[in-house]
Amino acid sequence: MGSYLLKRLAASLLTALLASILVFLLVRMVPGDVVAQMMGQAGGENAAAALREFFGLDQPIYMQYLAWITHVLQGDLGVSWTRGIPVATMVGQAFLVTLEIALLTLFIATVIGVPLGILAGIYENRPLDTAIQSFNIIGLSAPVFWVGLMLLVGVSATFSWSPPLRFVTPDRSLADNLAILALPIASLGLLQAAAYSQFVRQNVVSAMSQEYVRTAIAKGVPVRGIFFKHILRNVMIPIITFMGLILIQILGGTVIIESLFALPGLGRLLLAAIETRDYPVLQGALLVVVVAAMVVNLLVDLTYRLIDPRVRVS
Repeated sequence: MGSYLLKRLAASLLTALLASILVFLLVRMVPGDVVAQMMGQAGGENAAAALREFFGLDQPIYMQYLAWITHVLQGDLGVSWTRGIPVATMVGQAFLVTLEIALLTLFIATVIGVPLGILAGIYENRPLDTAIQSFNIIGLSAPVFWVGLMLLVGVSATFSWSPPLRFVTPDRSLADNLAILALPIASLGLLQAAAYSQFVRQNVVSAMSQEYVRTAIAKGVPVRGIFFKHILRNVMIPIITFMGLILIQILGGTVIIESLFALPGLGRLLLAAIETRDYPVLQGALLVVVVAAMVVNLLVDLTYRLIDPRVRVS
């Protein structure tokens, strides 16, 4: 386990380095820059040149990258060009919000989606399976902003209640924090639960079709015993894999839901940084998302070994 962990960490460091180069180049592919945003139609070429020199944009792109990555390796993500706040502070605060949304969404999706997928797989082509499949189709088809709006309008009209507009961290007030996140998490959780349910159903159906399972059923072994002894063990690893993918997807794809409910998360921070061409914030936020995705993948692989030592990981 120790040698495997060292190999994975070395590979992750190389991946992070390559990802940093890609992030740096992609950010600069966005049309316009912070100087154009600041100057607008006013100011002359001398003022623009002075600003480019101040931000280091007059340097060759490889020099800009080397300067940035050198500071990153020292734990310094830079300072926001538009707000004058350390990027690490801004990204750290936003990431905690997005991480809370992602973890709570994953919990809701798992609690709802896994049991539904198991039931649909066991009772394949029966009325219960049809009902669950209908839920899955709706969940896979509906856009998240539409679900969020419908929940917001429905809850407001039915219960005369709407979530607070100002975000509150859980350490200040857990009740207010959960009230603010209730509808966003419900919107994301229901959609992810549908995807989860469909994935689990497919794996359960596949496991149920195996010869040893059909033989056990023919011998009169109770379905419950077959499920816990044979089926569940076979579907656990795919479920964990899908759990990691969902978590990564949520961490990197909360822009719409955070904008809809005015949540100060990483997605909303990225959107604001794109609008103002704030390169340090963009680079820092994207790099954090990449590193978070790598950490999730590593944890998923390590979990494989804990659940089933027979899994051989290269």
